[in-house]
Amino acid sequence: MITVKVSYTVDQAFVEENQHNISVFMEDFRKVSSAEFRYDVYLLEDGVTFLHLSHYLNESVQKQVLAIPSFKVFQEKRDASGIGNSHKLEVMKFVGTTDDLFFSQR
Repeated sequence: MITVKVSYTVDQAFVEENQHNISVFMEDFRKVSSAEFRYDVYLLEDGVTFLHLSHYLNESVQKQVLAIPSFKVFQEKRDASGIGNSHKLEVMKFVGTTDDLFFSQR
C-alpha cells in the first residue's frame, strides 16, 4: 500500500475556488473503484492550509488515479494560485487502522 500526505497553503482569496476545484476532481475520483484507493482532503484550522491524504492499493492504482484529467487541472490551478514553498509531499509507511483499508484484497 502507498500512503501520501500533501499539504499546502493558499491565499485566503483562493480558498473557495480551491474547494470548488477539489469537488470537481473528487467527483471523478468517486467513479474509480473505492476498493483500490481512498482520498481525503481537509481544510486546517487556519482556514488556508489544505491537507490531502491518499491511500493506494499499489503503484498502478496510484498512477491511474493521479492521471485523471480533472485532478491535473486542479494541480495546475492550485500551483498557479501562488502556493510558493508551502507545498509539502510526504510518503508515509502504513502501521495500522481501525478500517478495512484494502485488507480484504490480501
